[in-house]
Amino acid sequence: MEDGRLQVLLAKVYSKMERPGDAITSLQKARELQARVLKRVQMEQPDAVPAQKHLAAEICAEIAKHSVAQRDYEKAIKFYREALVHCETDNKIMLELARLYLAHDDPEACLRHCALLLQTDQDNEAATMMMADLMFRKQDYEQAVFHLQQLLERKPDNYMTLSRLIDFLRRCGKLEDVPRFFLMAEKRNSRAKLEPGYQYCKGLYLWYTGEPNDALRHFNKARKDSEWGQNALYNMIEICLNPDNETVGGEVFENLDRDLGNSTEKQESMQLAVRTAEKLLKELKPQTAEGHVQLRVLENYCLMATKQKSNVEQALNTFTEIATSEKDHIPALLGMATAYMILKQTPRARNQLKRIAKMNWNPVDAEDFERSWLLLADIYIQSAKYDMAEELLKRCLHHNKSCCKAYEYMGYIMEKEQTYTDAALNYEMAWKHGNQTNPAIGYKLAFNYLKAKRYVDAIDICHQVLEAHPTYPKIRKDILDKARTSLRP
Repeated sequence: MEDGRLQVLLAKVYSKMERPGDAITSLQKARELQARVLKRVQMEQPDAVPAQKHLAAEICAEIAKHSVAQRDYEKAIKFYREALVHCETDNKIMLELARLYLAHDDPEACLRHCALLLQTDQDNEAATMMMADLMFRKQDYEQAVFHLQQLLERKPDNYMTLSRLIDFLRRCGKLEDVPRFFLMAEKRNSRAKLEPGYQYCKGLYLWYTGEPNDALRHFNKARKDSEWGQNALYNMIEICLNPDNETVGGEVFENLDRDLGNSTEKQESMQLAVRTAEKLLKELKPQTAEGHVQLRVLENYCLMATKQKSNVEQALNTFTEIATSEKDHIPALLGMATAYMILKQTPRARNQLKRIAKMNWNPVDAEDFERSWLLLADIYIQSAKYDMAEELLKRCLHHNKSCCKAYEYMGYIMEKEQTYTDAALNYEMAWKHGNQTNPAIGYKLAFNYLKAKRYVDAIDICHQVLEAHPTYPKIRKDILDKARTSLRP
């Protein structure tokens, strides 16, 4: 009986000596020996069967691990499954097999194993997290939220889980549910507010609810941390380059917002923001090849943000290089399209965006898919192709029910079609999901209430906008005074 164990030990020695081939040979011998042992003990020593089955499972799991290291995933799956035949309730093996199915792009098998695992160990954090990820991939955001909430009820200061939950709640259009989780974390840990993970999550929530300056402040408190710093920096750069979450390169709202004033002031603050982004870029230290490409993409978004023709052309060249060497690289293709839009080469931009629109959505590129659909919708609206634009906007809202910009474009289309009641409904959603902070959306909502003869509502929104932005142009004369006049008998 000891022979099998000796072969397992020998395999460990070979592994330490970096001789994987010999290690696998030893493990295969151990497996054959153990199969004979199992046959014998069932007849001769029934009491020893569980321990011997456990060893057989351990041997199979070791072979599977070596197979994973050699990227032979099918072989790894085969041996993990064999391990489970010997020990069907071994949660560690079940978790590894679930992870492997996920990496091997078999979400249904992964789901089955996670569900089995959670039946015997409902507090298993890794399996619950994987279930949430799977639901996210399947775009079942409600279920994803359910699994993460369960984790946070047990451990409210697990900030990795909280950051995922904030993103999932955004996609469900339920960001108003987030603050209670901050309170839970504070109750659990009196020092929560000092922790970088807490600051990061708070920044994320504020960014998603239209408070970019407050978000920057919180991300800044996490930016020196070894675990949270790099992601905080990426987000800070994104905010600097696009604080109001506009459609970069889009033209539908450009003229309208210019009519509503302060473009010189806006240009000056944009120049300052670009300089800040450039400083922050120097602090990024990517550890992977993917990270280095992401850094190049951001550097060139910085160049584009200057709006100087030579810089935009330089960025376009880099994005083209990346798109040539990395197949279907969404951020680079979107970068190309954005550069073409700034250079007023709309047909070329449209070609790149149509290419992205034909691709299958994936969670890694979720933000860039949304941005590219919005930019293509903007182009279609410019040429009055409202049906095609609406199809893309519905796609945005399917993946992110808090997407203010999609509601804003929908409102604009309805307004153009003179269905002011429907336009107001969409602007209402944009106003709600933007946390009632964007005065331009407030203006459009009040205007459509006026057109839909909802005078009291129009007056209420005007007051909200003017309370936060007392000098906001045109709203008093164009809307407030007219609504008041219409109310008078």
